[in-house]
Amino acid sequence: MFLLLSRLSSLNRYKTLNLKAYNNYQCYFVKYIQSRIMAVTINDAIGILKSIAPLNLAEGWDNVGLLVEPSQNKIMRSLLLTIDLTEDVVDEAIENKCQLIVAYHPNIFKPLKSVNHEHWKQRIIIKCIKNDIAVFSPHTSWDSMRNGVNDWLSTAFEVEYSKPINVNANDSSGRTGVGRYITLQSAISLKTAIELVKELIGLPYVRVGVGRKKDLDSYINSVAICAGSGTSVLSGVKADLYLTGEMLHHDVLEATQQGINVILCNHSDSERGFLKYFQKKYDIEGIEVKISKVDRDCLQTM
Repeated sequence: MFLLLSRLSSLNRYKTLNLKAYNNYQCYFVKYIQSRIMAVTINDAIGILKSIAPLNLAEGWDNVGLLVEPSQNKIMRSLLLTIDLTEDVVDEAIENKCQLIVAYHPNIFKPLKSVNHEHWKQRIIIKCIKNDIAVFSPHTSWDSMRNGVNDWLSTAFEVEYSKPINVNANDSSGRTGVGRYITLQSAISLKTAIELVKELIGLPYVRVGVGRKKDLDSYINSVAICAGSGTSVLSGVKADLYLTGEMLHHDVLEATQQGINVILCNHSDSERGFLKYFQKKYDIEGIEVKISKVDRDCLQTM
């Protein structure tokens, strides 16, 4: 930049300088400065993601943060949001020239003993590094944060009051944590609750467990919510309705026998709609935020 400024200064001293040449230098200078001001590196983008959802909000068992780091801290142009990181999603990121994949579920969770081409998860790592693509996973930090995945799932209803089911130990305010317990502004029927959930997540069908001595016209005043797998979070919570992605048979049986209604909407389908919400709410200047078109729940209702 110093050399460029010196060059421009010297050009100003010559009265006989061709005006067109001067304008070309001036235009180049302005574009150069703009590119440096607007430039966001991979590390900058990750810093922004961490400021949106600090990693200390994640559960202790989780594996969050930068999971795959390329050899160069490149300038960012676009990032790709996905729930699950599959080989198809990586190919999509390469095709779209994305420098960063934000994968809600961590692609590395269990320890790896090797990195080779024999397993699809290891092929993903190799392909990302080869193509200078970073992978960042927020997972339960997005579950825990305010305006995160569980708060998004709550927007299916008109909420009067909301609180985390398990408050995050690192938050003295008590406003972040896993799961949400909400009360509604006015009671609705179970049938209405089912339709509201289907509308939010964009699925024509959900699985429903009707509580003992309840029916589709029974009123719902309170809802316990946990995106993804809700058994450990929802167990023991007193509410009219459990809303989650999946629960084991015996856990659904336990809930329904206690008179609690249950709505299951597939593990990742209870999370995927948040990506559009994130894309609209968190605009990262200078970066195009894209949502994967090939990411989908591995289970389909036929």
